[in-house]
Amino acid sequence: MAQLSTKHRELLRFAVVGGISFVITTAVNYGLKITVLNKNPVTALIIGVLVATVFSYVASREWSFDTRGGRERQHEAALFFLISAISLGLNALPMFVSRYVLHLQVPNVGLLTQEVADFVSGMIIGTLLGTAFRWWALKKWVFPQAGARPRIVRGGGRSDPDIHGDKAA
Repeated sequence: MAQLSTKHRELLRFAVVGGISFVITTAVNYGLKITVLNKNPVTALIIGVLVATVFSYVASREWSFDTRGGRERQHEAALFFLISAISLGLNALPMFVSRYVLHLQVPNVGLLTQEVADFVSGMIIGTLLGTAFRWWALKKWVFPQAGARPRIVRGGGRSDPDIHGDKAA
């Protein structure tokens, strides 16, 4: 099991960051949706995703992909946010379809049906689409070079990532 987690360290860390980002997105989305943006649920979702994206950049750079790099910080950040914008569109698309194409909203359906449809389309399907795209795109374009930044070990020194089984994929 330890060998599996070492081999897939980036993916596991990416999943943890994604889980925390999901909680942030959900909290902000529903906080806005039940208060000031109750008539604009797609906007509430987009704002939730944006707040989570800022967290995600820092956590991805400093933890999930801590040994990857290959770009200057400004270029890396610009690419991260461009990819996140595309991912945001992928995340919002299923909810947009649910609400405005399939008309799964009050008064066409009951409030419970609307909320379940919003959750499934925006928070589940949208998140899965956005996450899959983001995983692929971050490794390909934002943090393209494995081993570009040595991993920090407990003693405060730096180590060669290959020593710990973090070989380039």
